[in-house]
Amino acid sequence: MSEKNEFPWGPATGVGSMPGGDAREAAKTVTGTFEEFVHLAELPARGPGADMIGRSLGLLVEMYAHVEPSGWRISDRPGRDTRRARSWMGEDLDALEEFTQGYEGPLKVQAVGPWTLAAALERRSGEAALGDPGACRDLAASLAEGLRDHLAEVRRRVPGARLVLQLDEPSLTAVLRGQIRTASGYRTHRAVDRQVVESALRDVMAVTDGPVVVHSCAPDVPFALLRRAGAQGISFDFDLLTERDEESIGEAVEAGTELFAGVVPSTDASSAGLSVGADIVKGVRTLWRRLGLDPATLAESLVITPTCGLAGASPGYARAALAHCVRAAKSLADNPE
Repeated sequence: MSEKNEFPWGPATGVGSMPGGDAREAAKTVTGTFEEFVHLAELPARGPGADMIGRSLGLLVEMYAHVEPSGWRISDRPGRDTRRARSWMGEDLDALEEFTQGYEGPLKVQAVGPWTLAAALERRSGEAALGDPGACRDLAASLAEGLRDHLAEVRRRVPGARLVLQLDEPSLTAVLRGQIRTASGYRTHRAVDRQVVESALRDVMAVTDGPVVVHSCAPDVPFALLRRAGAQGISFDFDLLTERDEESIGEAVEAGTELFAGVVPSTDASSAGLSVGADIVKGVRTLWRRLGLDPATLAESLVITPTCGLAGASPGYARAALAHCVRAAKSLADNPE
C-alpha cells in the first residue's frame, strides 16, 4: 500500500448543508458534534444566495450573477443577489469564528466545483455556460481566484485550523456523459472531454496547499479521474455504490486516498436505524472483506459522513444524524472486523 496521507483527518464530519436559517445555531451544532473535524455550515433555506450554486457564485472574482426564474444567470455587475450571497457567507464565517476559538484540527469549507457550476450557471442567452468552452475556462479561473481569497479569509478567522477544501460536483458524471439538458429541454450539451474536465479540476485544486476533497452524491462517481486531478479525498453516498465501483474503491484505498463514506441517511424518512452505530457501517466492513483489504486500515482510510447534505432534514434529525456519524466512526475504529 502507498504511504498514507499524513493529514490528520478526523473520524467523522458533515457534508455541508444544515436545515434552518440560524447561522449561530448551525455552527454551534457542527462544532459541538464534530470536535475533531468541523465544517462550515451552509443554510440554503434562507433563499437565493444561500443555496449551493448562489453561495459559490458569490465567491467569484470579476464575474457576477443574478437570479432569473430559470436559475442563476451571468450579470455585468454585482447586484442584490450577489450582495446577499456575500452577506450570508460573512454571517456564516462570523458564527464559525465564534465557535472555533482555539480550534486546531481540520476544518472543511465547501464550494461548488467548476463543472457543476458551469452546468448550472446560464449565459445571457439562457443556455448553460457548459456549452461554451471559453465561458467554462473563465468560470474556472474566476472560481479559483475567489476560492484563494475565501480560504485566506477562513485562515485569518480560525488561524489554528488545518483547512480542507471540498468541491461539490454532483453534476460531474452527467457532464462527462453529455447528459446535461439545454434550455429547451429537447437536446443535451455535448459531453466534455475527460482531459479538459480533469485539467480544470486540477487548476482549481491548485489554489490550496492543503488537501482537497471532491463530493458527489450522484451514482457512478469518477474515482480514477478525481484522483488523477489531485483529489486527496473523495466523498460519496455509500448506498449508491455498485460492483462497477469496487475496483476503483480498492485502487483509491491502496493509493492512500481518503474516502468520505456517506452512510448515515440525510433525511428523516430513513432514520429507523440511527440508534446503533455498528449496523450503519456493516456494509463498509463487508466491502472491505470483499476487496481483500486489511480491516485494520478501515478507520484510517474512512471519514464517516451523512449520505448528502442535511438541508432537507428536520433540525432534530439533523442533530441526531451528525451525532450518529460520530458513533458510527467510533464503532468502526473499535471493531473493524
